[in-house]
Amino acid sequence: MGILQFVHPFTWTRYSKKLINKIDHPYCGGIFLKEDAAEREMLFIEGSAGSLEEGNIISFYWLVDKDDGVIVDAKFQVFGHTALIGASEIACELLVGKNYLQAQRMNADLIDRQVRDRADEAAFPHETYSHLNLVLEAIEKCAEQCIDIPLADSYLTTPVPIGMDNVIPGGYPGWKELSLKKKLAVIEEVLDQDIRPYIALDAGGVSVLNLLEDKELIIAYHGSCTSCYSSIGTTLSYIQQIIRAKVHPEINVIPEMKGITG
Repeated sequence: MGILQFVHPFTWTRYSKKLINKIDHPYCGGIFLKEDAAEREMLFIEGSAGSLEEGNIISFYWLVDKDDGVIVDAKFQVFGHTALIGASEIACELLVGKNYLQAQRMNADLIDRQVRDRADEAAFPHETYSHLNLVLEAIEKCAEQCIDIPLADSYLTTPVPIGMDNVIPGGYPGWKELSLKKKLAVIEEVLDQDIRPYIALDAGGVSVLNLLEDKELIIAYHGSCTSCYSSIGTTLSYIQQIIRAKVHPEINVIPEMKGITG
């Protein structure tokens, strides 16, 4: 048994560069007061997890629209590990514009994906998973206070981020020369990294049925997506935008229409 089994570099050295930037420059740090919510005619929500005795505590402050349960603004305060700062900052960015039901579906993997330097390399070291769980616990406590707010009738759009990181100019290198099996593998990886985590916030899913003549990607929706007309609107547009940017610019994404109503 060698000494290297007991010696590990300080966690900070294994954060992604994007995560370090979030920790160094937290835009959402701070608090809201009940007076702030009243002034903006919003519902004030506060939820915490952890404790000072344990050395880590996170508190979220939300301003929530009373009519549709949408989180209009979010801030946080943290005492403890730097991972809490980064995870809380990312969570706030993801939460704004989402409703409380979507907030409840947030997970550690989605937070991590936002600040990865490489798609296949986690931004948060495994030692920080407990801190990510504290953030999710605080989010859940906030969301539980909103359950009496009815969701808007117009709530149909799958939450997806604006803008895309790591866009490949001209699409995936050597796309035309790849076998069909490898092309489908590339598409599956893009779906896993850039599409499925966001659709999952609305309890939906998407799978690949076929790729025809390298230009028509046939997909199928699952879960709530099957009855949501944004599946042939906003969500479909986003999926096609991502596929064209990271796979090939000539691909058209076509959903199987069975089960989709408008």
